[in-house]
Amino acid sequence: MEVGGKRVLLRSDLNVPLEDGAVADDTRIRAALPTIELLVERAASRVVICSHLGRPKGPDPKLSLRPVARRLGELLGQEVAFDERGARLTLLENTRFNPEETASGEDYARQLASLGDLYVDDAFGSAHRAHASTVGVAQLLPAYAGLLLERELTELGKLLGEVDRPFVLISGGAKVEDKLGILQHLGRRADTVLIGGKMAEELRDEHPFDFPVVLPEDVVAASEFAADAERRVTPYDELPEGWLGLDIGPVTQRRFAAEIGKAKTVFWNGPMGVFEWPRFAEGTKAVARAVADVDGYTVVGGADSARAVNEIGVTDRIDWVSTGGGASLEFLEGKDLPGVAVIPESVT
Repeated sequence: MEVGGKRVLLRSDLNVPLEDGAVADDTRIRAALPTIELLVERAASRVVICSHLGRPKGPDPKLSLRPVARRLGELLGQEVAFDERGARLTLLENTRFNPEETASGEDYARQLASLGDLYVDDAFGSAHRAHASTVGVAQLLPAYAGLLLERELTELGKLLGEVDRPFVLISGGAKVEDKLGILQHLGRRADTVLIGGKMAEELRDEHPFDFPVVLPEDVVAASEFAADAERRVTPYDELPEGWLGLDIGPVTQRRFAAEIGKAKTVFWNGPMGVFEWPRFAEGTKAVARAVADVDGYTVVGGADSARAVNEIGVTDRIDWVSTGGGASLEFLEGKDLPGVAVIPESVT
């Protein structure tokens, strides 16, 4: 689109973790930079950026985007004004401070739309939400996809077409209900499905799929759900009464790594255990190393999986690390994403 001399309202995904009033992980901010830089380079008269952060019930100083504006300015090498409508480059306050955001309120959508002549949606991580800043605005202004949104659809879309085989799907994490849809849809297309984390426990008791899955043979068990709990490695079916399996064990790590090593296409979403605690993170890190070693096309999705490849320094060996959590799962599940579906309608 021609942006020279025009005001652009840009929806980015700047939903990043904060610690002590500062950005703790700027991965999503860095992913947003190319579209912002392009709009500035093409002489937009004003770029107004909006995003949500967390799930506030109303205005909450702990979830203000002010620290994000500071970090964004540092990365861009120029000042980013905070919540100043008249500045050439500004970041608005958290969209979810307004209750109409999640309700896709028309009044709030109009308020946002009044700040731009054109709308660019670059927030793939929010594309599965029909909110005022993702869908409502796109119905009021000429709307376009940003560079990150377009790239996400391209890279993830490769998994839905013809892929090089073997195709290995790896799934984990605690939100079992969020993963069942993608396992049903993508699992049938995979040659091997590896499952760890809490999901493995539930699937061992009840297996809803019409294809085989590989579950852990052994686990790193803990006497209680605590970072410093007593731990031991035990076969899965010999887990002591009252103990919890908080990571895949060494036998399973080697089995999973061997299966991943055969792959030509890999999609991984979700940790193998309680990755936040170092004593129960080795299984997730072992999977991350194995994925990085694959001689083929590799995609990693989900915050914990992305954090794992970042922490062990192999991000540059992964073909695509998605910024979308629920959005990437719903896209690969075959669902339409409201924030994507609305764009061609508004352009035409």
